[in-house]
Amino acid sequence: MMSTIRLTMAQALVAAMAAQKTVVGGRTLPLFAGVWAIFGHGNVAGLGEALYGARDILPTLRAHNEQAMAHAAIAFAKASRRRRMMAVTSSIGPGATNMVTAAAVAHVNRLPLLLLPGDVFAGRRPDPVLQQIEDFGDGTVSANDCFRPVSRYFDRITRPEQLIPAFERAMQVLTDPSDCGPVTLALCQDVQTEAYDYPESFFAERIWTPRRTRPDEQELAQAVALLKAAKRPLVVAGGGVLYSEAEGELARFCMAHGIPSAETQAGKSALPHDHPFNLGAIGVTGTGAANDAAKNADVVLAVGTRLQDFTTGSRALFADPDCRIVGLNTQAFDAGKHGAQPLVADAKAGLAELEAALAGWKAPAGWTAQAQTSRDAWLATAARYTAASNQALPSDAQVVGAVQRQSRVSDVVLCAAGGLPGELHKLWQPGAPGGYHMEYGYSCMGYEIAGGLGAKLADPAREVFVMVGDGSYLMMNSEIATSVMLGVKLTIVVLDNRGFGCINRLQNATGSASFNNLLRDTRHEALPEIDFAAHAGSMGAIARKVASLAELDTALDEARSHDRTSVIVIDTDPLISTDAGGHWWEVAVPEVSVRDEVKAARKRYDGALAARDN
Repeated sequence: MMSTIRLTMAQALVAAMAAQKTVVGGRTLPLFAGVWAIFGHGNVAGLGEALYGARDILPTLRAHNEQAMAHAAIAFAKASRRRRMMAVTSSIGPGATNMVTAAAVAHVNRLPLLLLPGDVFAGRRPDPVLQQIEDFGDGTVSANDCFRPVSRYFDRITRPEQLIPAFERAMQVLTDPSDCGPVTLALCQDVQTEAYDYPESFFAERIWTPRRTRPDEQELAQAVALLKAAKRPLVVAGGGVLYSEAEGELARFCMAHGIPSAETQAGKSALPHDHPFNLGAIGVTGTGAANDAAKNADVVLAVGTRLQDFTTGSRALFADPDCRIVGLNTQAFDAGKHGAQPLVADAKAGLAELEAALAGWKAPAGWTAQAQTSRDAWLATAARYTAASNQALPSDAQVVGAVQRQSRVSDVVLCAAGGLPGELHKLWQPGAPGGYHMEYGYSCMGYEIAGGLGAKLADPAREVFVMVGDGSYLMMNSEIATSVMLGVKLTIVVLDNRGFGCINRLQNATGSASFNNLLRDTRHEALPEIDFAAHAGSMGAIARKVASLAELDTALDEARSHDRTSVIVIDTDPLISTDAGGHWWEVAVPEVSVRDEVKAARKRYDGALAARDN
């Protein structure tokens, strides 16, 4: 006879989560490091009581914003290379819909995130309850249906026994390298409290380790043939290299075969910055060295990248009309993009088998030497942009340089949106894998500080430097208080250029006048004089504003010895960006305008389209 345990659905969910384990560095650890929770009427009585009972084995963490909690969980999973994860719970209504943006972040970036929003009453007797969305034509709809397009798996638990197959499917998705992404289990609030006789086997410990899919023999042979015929091969390293822990295989592959490598935003730090074949960032925010190689490449080995438009220069970067792409990826959807020859495999396993199959073959020496010469030239160019200066308003690049000078090999720099990702992608030199943490799949403003919190929780031994513009800071800063409350120290550098400087530059580049981006160009009665240092200080951080790059150097040095989060504010120039490197990016320009600047921009746009498409 099957042994059972009578529990509420919420208690069963918590017990099942606590039973999931993983192995990292030879140590067996809980797969779920904790649950972020903001309670409301839709989850406090059911899931809240269950989490309280398990608080010693499954920690519950509280923050100040539901979206930020989910960002912290996403950053934790990213910094953990998808080996560990966190869950997030909210009540129904605004608490749930606050998390939808973060769900999209996890979906785009292929990161595991378990979302547990409260839902309406399955029994419907008290309907409409507080915060309930009512659809005039569909009684089954709730606000949580917003999660469907941004979840890899979605389920609504309307009976307690439904949890068993739903949780099993959730775990398969969260741990699968190919399908990995956010899972939403919408928990009807009455069902959370209903009891059921669950089989004991549902709570048995289970250890999850990465599935390493090996390449198909035919696909491998076709990829090897393409590479052996290549005269100008290039590797593009994406985030999948890091998720697969394949940085060693990538370094050996490039050295063994003399193939230069370029990095996407997610793939940066997969190779050491001083690796002789590391050409740095590729694409719209790429280095001159990487982009020159991409323009001339005849075969591109794209490893663990989804080849988004910033990587491919809106499909214009790989300029050789005969260029072929080999897509090494766990997900067939990504492996076959851009007409690629797919090589569906785990990055670590795929690179190892490619290296073995290519034994004795090397790229032409002239191509390798040319790439290394370009790399050296770029490093000299980049150093000029990041050098210290006494100018009144430094550029973002100069601030990046100051943080770089104060960084150590183990440090992590973290960012997400605005102009900083471009500067960091081109200019930052990470010291170790994971030392560059960028959310640029969704480029979500507000990720930065919450993301820093998650990255630090994932690896407390590493110093985390969060670089954030004033625009993103104002969108979401509440987790400064959470970092102080939890004793999770961050060093946050706020670059204040009085508005959305990056999009203002894009606006000007497409012929438009500066409008509604910089604060001075908005409709206003008075311009706010925001004291970011005082604001951060009011949340418990050690905060100061610096007046120069020299003062920034000193403040960064001092922040390393602080025992809690530091916030350092510096004014920057909104109009300056690194004009070396980079590539065209397709942003549509109006065909009709009264502005001569827009007409000229449209002419340039049409010319770029013709060059790409012909």
